[in-house]
Amino acid sequence: TAEDPPPAPPVARRDEDLAAYAGVAPPGWDPSLPRRADDSPLAMVDPPVAIPDPYGWLRDDDREDEEILDHLKAENEYTESVTGHLRGLRDELYEEFLSALEETDYSTPRPRGDWLYYTRTFEGSSYAVYCRAPRTDDYLEAMRSWDGSKDSPVLPGEEVYLDVNDLAENRTYCNVGAVATSPSQDLVAYTVDYSGAEKYEAHVRNLSDPEDDDVALKKAPGSDDMLEISDIVWGKDDETLYYMTMDDAQRPNRLYVRENWKSEDDFADTLLKEETDALFSSWVGKSFDKKYLFYGSGSKDTSEVWYISLTADDDDVDSREMKCVSPRRNKVLYDVESHGESWYIVTNVDDSKNMKLMTSPAEPNSDADWELVKDGDGNPAFDGSPDKSLDDVTAFGTHLVLEGREDGIPRVWTYSFESRTLTRLEFDDAAYDVGLSTNYEVDADRIAIGYSSMLTPPSTIEISLDDDSERTVLKTKAVHGYDEGLYGTDRSHVLSRDGETRIPISVVYRKDAMEKVHGGERVPLHLYGYGSYGSSIEADFDSSRLPLLDRGMIYVIAHVRGGGELGRSWYEEPHGGKLLCKENTFNDFVDVARHLVGNWTTPDMLSCEGRSAGGLLIGASINQAPDLFRVAILGVPFVDVVVTMTDASIPLTTGEWIEWGNPNEEKYFQYMMDYSPMNNVQTGNNNYPSCWITGGLYDPRVAYWEPAKFAATLRHANPDNENPICMKVDLSSGHFSASDRYKYYRELARDYSFLLDQLGLAGRGGDDDGPGRRRPPPPGPGR
Repeated sequence: TAEDPPPAPPVARRDEDLAAYAGVAPPGWDPSLPRRADDSPLAMVDPPVAIPDPYGWLRDDDREDEEILDHLKAENEYTESVTGHLRGLRDELYEEFLSALEETDYSTPRPRGDWLYYTRTFEGSSYAVYCRAPRTDDYLEAMRSWDGSKDSPVLPGEEVYLDVNDLAENRTYCNVGAVATSPSQDLVAYTVDYSGAEKYEAHVRNLSDPEDDDVALKKAPGSDDMLEISDIVWGKDDETLYYMTMDDAQRPNRLYVRENWKSEDDFADTLLKEETDALFSSWVGKSFDKKYLFYGSGSKDTSEVWYISLTADDDDVDSREMKCVSPRRNKVLYDVESHGESWYIVTNVDDSKNMKLMTSPAEPNSDADWELVKDGDGNPAFDGSPDKSLDDVTAFGTHLVLEGREDGIPRVWTYSFESRTLTRLEFDDAAYDVGLSTNYEVDADRIAIGYSSMLTPPSTIEISLDDDSERTVLKTKAVHGYDEGLYGTDRSHVLSRDGETRIPISVVYRKDAMEKVHGGERVPLHLYGYGSYGSSIEADFDSSRLPLLDRGMIYVIAHVRGGGELGRSWYEEPHGGKLLCKENTFNDFVDVARHLVGNWTTPDMLSCEGRSAGGLLIGASINQAPDLFRVAILGVPFVDVVVTMTDASIPLTTGEWIEWGNPNEEKYFQYMMDYSPMNNVQTGNNNYPSCWITGGLYDPRVAYWEPAKFAATLRHANPDNENPICMKVDLSSGHFSASDRYKYYRELARDYSFLLDQLGLAGRGGDDDGPGRRRPPPPGPGR
């Protein structure tokens, strides 16, 4: 009843004697765990400084401690008691999410040799199904005549070669990583994680004989223990597999080749490369032309690539001995693509602001021969200047296809080898997301790209490399009930507190909501941000935003510093959002929020959201300005920055000393202490927003104890705050939430129902003249 007191949250016990230590190794520290990079010249904090960690007991690396598990269950029970009245709204939101989906659908088929590859989803099935069909000249016509039913093949001769629903049967979590068909296309190697801990086992399936049992790759001959890997790649034929393993901190660091993999008792593994520097992680892949196997190793600011030939004879040293494209140099990043007898290199060598495009002969130790790729007029295609950034290059037979950014927008360019002409692909929207889609064939004369904007559902477009005006929309994602004419989008800028920096924002809204703003009203608004690792949050389409928009909310993405939206200078020191300028990220977000409050909304109508490092952004922002927001969603938030970054036993820590700084070093310690959300919660401030905090028990990236400790800290610091602090821990998943697509939407409905309830919108559906978001009938024949 209305008179019932609100439920009390669980109270985590505080152990005031617990502390973590920043600086030189404290007594009893495991000497195998580094406190800093081996080559760091910086002074350590000495003697070590104790950082109070009263909830440190919540950490259990094995996830088995009964007291901790009981506390996490109590958090979930409390959250359910606070939000139980929202079950109807959750169901409503869930139905709205599903109503926008084509549940029985398929991805765009893409050709590879004699086959077309694609995935399918089926209404009621939680996971994707991997399919292929014989390649025909008229496959587009056949695809478009599909009747939309579960039982009908999308293309004639359709084969299912991997049904993830079968793998997931009787499991609470199932995430497939790599799915790699062999050179002959008779086999497929796939990796799968059954816990959310991102430890993958590997299997090989015989596609030419479906009756054959899958081959499970074991750790050793005769062993029952599964191999745990991060990635797998076929060699030049079906006989050889390359795979990566991880160290105890889940850092990919070893490349092996396995020969005679079909045998359980007589296979042979050879270690090809090992990365011993704890700041570096490794990867494996092939050049697009399949001539080389690449092994790369890199930190946040330095990288190195090794290779072996996949075309040399087996007894040729080039097929067995790894060679280095260019030895690592401090703060030089590079990546490599192969074409003909040349390397094409994306690099920031010589301290360029952005990455430049260079080329050299395809030889080891080639850096002395690197030179800029130029157009027919002698102008560099990409010279690393601030106005145009380059992220990736793919070498097709006649053209390079380049992906990067210009004016804060993702871009795709083509570069003709014959004419040496650089051409940017143009689109009508003012802001959008675009990039290469799935392309398998190096000799293709047309490429597939993926395109969407905040108003335009995703589509796959095939474009001629010789004439980019020749375009064919292969497939556009159906969004049921969506009427683009009801919505609007804008791209603008907000001036930061420094009076100079212009922070881009992308905005999407229903036009009737924005009309209210133009009439002087204030409306509810949701602000999203990330701002780390140089990663960009794109102005793309997301149908799950529609339930917020249809309830009158404006949705804004703040492209804050620390991301890569405006090139590497938006990320790097001295003016970006990394290391000793990380606070720019949080200041930008708060400045955008203040601008929006001054023009479109009010603090009581403003919500905010971020995940992972974006959760750090939200935690730091609500500490800086707790009265600016009514509700905050912190998804798997990285909030215990200093304690985590002192401890090399926690996954990702050592490699991220170059992202956040190392608090064991004097240079960074106090700066990081001054923004770490866990260490800067204001006490006695009852204006903190309502918080929805999520975690995954098996998350290796942001361990569950970080959100658990932050929820307890927020409550302890402000016990009289009437705004609820709710924590929802998924006891069967990891960092990326539910692997089951239906469970994912159920969880998202929980997030948004809490948000809407705290904003006073829980009982408010879409306007009467809205799109009428009901589930569509099954599609009829001839569709």
